[in-house]
Amino acid sequence: MKTNFRLMAIAAIFAAATLAVSCTKEDEPEKEPEPQHFVSKTPSNKNVIIEEYTGVNCGYCPDGHRIVNELMEANPGRVWGINIHTGQYAVLYSTEWGSALAAQTGLTGYPAGTVNRHVFSGSKTALNRNLWNSAASQIMAQPAPVNVAARCTINRSTRVMTVDVEAYYTDNSSAEMNYLNVAVLQNNILGRQNGGSTYNPSQMEGSQYRHMHMLRTLLSGQWGDFIRTTTKGSLFTKTYTYTIPAQISDVDMVLEDLEVIAFVTESHQEILTGCKATVVLK
Repeated sequence: MKTNFRLMAIAAIFAAATLAVSCTKEDEPEKEPEPQHFVSKTPSNKNVIIEEYTGVNCGYCPDGHRIVNELMEANPGRVWGINIHTGQYAVLYSTEWGSALAAQTGLTGYPAGTVNRHVFSGSKTALNRNLWNSAASQIMAQPAPVNVAARCTINRSTRVMTVDVEAYYTDNSSAEMNYLNVAVLQNNILGRQNGGSTYNPSQMEGSQYRHMHMLRTLLSGQWGDFIRTTTKGSLFTKTYTYTIPAQISDVDMVLEDLEVIAFVTESHQEILTGCKATVVLK
């Protein structure tokens, strides 16, 4: 009898312990899965953003367009151009952003371009077009303290663009004031352009010039969104939503022709690196 009693007691204790363990597991809240970030955490060299200041009445500007196009083709995934129509030659396609961007370059003529807004000599970032190739090569050889990745979806029916951007610091930035900039560009805009048939005939369609990489708007505003932490191992994420208008400056905003460029600057000048977003239309 004593033996049976002991066996029954042990069995009861075992059953209670099993029940307690089972209840504890069931009652525990499930842990949130770690977010899957799409930006690389592997250190890399800088990518190049060439901001070209241009206008339809600038006869030599198509030669600048050609140089940037060739640079992009020779360095896929490393170089991107942004054509900013502003100044005395830009009677068409100007934006609210162009004047302030041009003012900080110190340009004295058109076309002029900045390569990552870097000062290569003197005190100005503006470079003549014959210097863009060598400047781009110098930038691509430098390590970047931050990696930038972006992805974009466009809803065809609502015309809402959603852009997710991530910036991961593989090293400390040399400046505390960093900013994320997001530019919306448009390709395949047919219009007039002085010097097009002479200096960039491959972009002519009859008497019309095919404008590419044209700045349409800045989702992040004139100088970008402030990145608060810029030390090694820090991650910055931001989502932008933008309802694409039917037209900007009397030019149809064709969804299939839009692209998005994201880049990080130190202060409002030096571009640390950038990327082109993957765009999906739904």
